Amino acid sequence: MSGNKTLYERLGGKEAISAVVDEFYDRMLADDDLAHYFEDTDMQAQRAHQTQFISSVAGGPVEYSGADMEEAHAHLGLSHEDFAATATHLQNALEEFDVPEDEIDEVLGAVASLEDDIVTA
Repeated sequence: MSGNKTLYERLGGKEAISAVVDEFYDRMLADDDLAHYFEDTDMQAQRAHQTQFISSVAGGPVEYSGADMEEAHAHLGLSHEDFAATATHLQNALEEFDVPEDEIDEVLGAVASLEDDIVTA
């Protein structure tokens, strides 16, 4: 009956998603082209928000309570290149935890659908 499981369940639930998010932000902060976007960011809160967001879009028992994507990113002036680099870091973080390709594609598809709300430059 694995076909009835949500993406959230297939990813391993909140703890597994939280581990991927930690790896994702470690990669983002190590990227000289992207790290500056987080200079004035409470990273503990950012990691918690991202875990909540991915859990929510993956069908978990979580309501995302953060700002909407456009509002949250408008002041950053993110480009399509920034978005692509971020997606690559997310993909690599998921791969680091041996997430199957189908689930990676689902997560990246959900994130890709938000590109127009996030990119402003």
